[in-house]
Amino acid sequence: MDFSTCRLEKAGYHQAQAISDLINQTYRGEIGWTTEAAIIQGDRADRLEIEAAMAHPDACFFVANQPFMLASCIYIAKENEHAYIGFFSVHPSLQQQGFGKYILEQAEAFACHTMQVRKFIMFVVSQRPELIAFYQRRGYRLTGQVEAYPLHLGAPKASGLTIDYLEKVV
Repeated sequence: MDFSTCRLEKAGYHQAQAISDLINQTYRGEIGWTTEAAIIQGDRADRLEIEAAMAHPDACFFVANQPFMLASCIYIAKENEHAYIGFFSVHPSLQQQGFGKYILEQAEAFACHTMQVRKFIMFVVSQRPELIAFYQRRGYRLTGQVEAYPLHLGAPKASGLTIDYLEKVV
């Protein structure tokens, strides 16, 4: 896949519903390797949550567009000396082509240069070893911090779901 024409752009409030739809399709849809539909039901995000994230003064919500579709989104929020990465989604039809890797690299570069951070933090559902492995291949490591699955992210279909925190120091 040629990424030369793909650019991250700051998302606008008018895109909040499309971003929410993409996140839900990515994590609760029936296709794509990032789906969690087998273990979690319900929406992962809604328009109001996206708008609230966009309003955070030390954060940026980015989107990447392809012809006729929202291809990806990622959220970066500066918190003290690190950046939190969340809502990272790649349209299922574009997964496993290097697109996610490219978007993550672009977001990290923005955070390093613009936010002046050298550490990134995120969380992933612990029961998603393939997703954790994706981030580990990009230099993230498990911190050892494990918490109960936050119910505002959807209703677990299985008991005992947890989240693992990952970090990357650059």
